[in-house]
Amino acid sequence: MSQNAITIKPSNNTIYQCPVSKKIALIDKLVEENSKLDIIVACSSDVAALRESLASKAIRVIEDRDLVKDKELKCDFLISYDMPIKAIVFMARVSKATKKAVMLLDESEQKGVHSIEMLYGRAIKQIALEGFMYEVEVKEAKAYEGKKPLTKEQISEIAKKRHEDATVEKPKKNFDKPKRSFDKPKDDKWAKKKKAPNKFLGKDENGKAIFSGKSGDRNHRHDGTPRDDRPQKVGKKISIKARKPKEEK
Repeated sequence: MSQNAITIKPSNNTIYQCPVSKKIALIDKLVEENSKLDIIVACSSDVAALRESLASKAIRVIEDRDLVKDKELKCDFLISYDMPIKAIVFMARVSKATKKAVMLLDESEQKGVHSIEMLYGRAIKQIALEGFMYEVEVKEAKAYEGKKPLTKEQISEIAKKRHEDATVEKPKKNFDKPKRSFDKPKDDKWAKKKKAPNKFLGKDENGKAIFSGKSGDRNHRHDGTPRDDRPQKVGKKISIKARKPKEEK
């Protein structure tokens, strides 16, 4: 069996919700109610101060590091004063109890319960004892002030104002604004410019015609005169035979 194996029943392993200011009083109450049992109070630190605060000086108060080292340590009832630093330390505490174990838990220590329950393999029952419960801050509820009903005079004034707003003549739109001009300015570099006429300048050393501008060779003769024997594109010819009208019988 593992050193930290818990032998008590899950129903005997519980958590008491208790604020820090009331933990000493709750321990004294539990010690008085279980005076016939062998009790150990375990804590993570400050053993001397805790021992001096308890009403019964015969109760053993042990720090976690001493509790873990003593493998033969056992008791009937183990009281955990605070949340241990690690979940495995909680298992070591409860493994020392042979009958029951409780842990006093402040509201600020609740966040550590999840890791303990994951290691323990089950949820731990939490109990709130009368007189040791968390202090709940009660906020005063503000009285709801509903809207007061309007008088007849106020209703008449509102209706009159709405009628005036609806019947007031709205200013007409001004359509006499100068229209936007889309004419390009004279100094516009993108303005369309007149092309200079294409002139024949002669022939090069290969006998090819030279022009002042761009010109296709296929549209001019070598002397620069336009060609008049260019093939013209002709649409596709379709032969349609006329049908003879049918003779009436």
